[in-house]
Amino acid sequence: MYLIAGLGNPGKQYEHTRHNMGFDTIDELADRYRVPSCGVAHKAMYGKGMIAGEKVILAKPLTYMNLSGDSIREFISYYKMDPETELIVIYDDIDLEPGQIRIRKKGSAGGHNGIKSIINQIGTQNFYRIKVGVGAKPKGWDLADYVLGRFPSEERNLVDEAIREVAKAVEVILDEGIEAAMNRYNAKKKETGNP
Repeated sequence: MYLIAGLGNPGKQYEHTRHNMGFDTIDELADRYRVPSCGVAHKAMYGKGMIAGEKVILAKPLTYMNLSGDSIREFISYYKMDPETELIVIYDDIDLEPGQIRIRKKGSAGGHNGIKSIINQIGTQNFYRIKVGVGAKPKGWDLADYVLGRFPSEERNLVDEAIREVAKAVEVILDEGIEAAMNRYNAKKKETGNP
């Protein structure tokens, strides 16, 4: 069984902001694979279903971004999962252009507070993650204001396309493994460059 967690902040005011890429992707996965909602448990909204023949839990932690690890740790201990092979975390990345995605097997938090919280709570940085690019903050902007803001419409189209790509990448990870997904999706944007 896999835990697929999308990071974000709960509440209307945060819907579709740059920091809520993870939530938006979980919604896409739930729609695409018809994963029914099971309500709230382990400090998250979650659903259980099947993707690519694998049992999955889709989770949106309700702890707010900086405490995301609290919820993820609860799921992992309750379902006795191995976070190094059965956890996929999806989140926003300001180091990637809007519309780009990057898949990693492990790594540091890179300044992302949600990832920092997960690493602290589960005691390892070896877990699968998919980053969705939201672009660098403009000069003079406060980082919090930027990531809690919404995309201009042309960037939103790129990001919506990226979210659909991430949903496909999740299926590849579950079906063919993380290496196959990295080879397929990490190379893609490099070749084509930015539009």
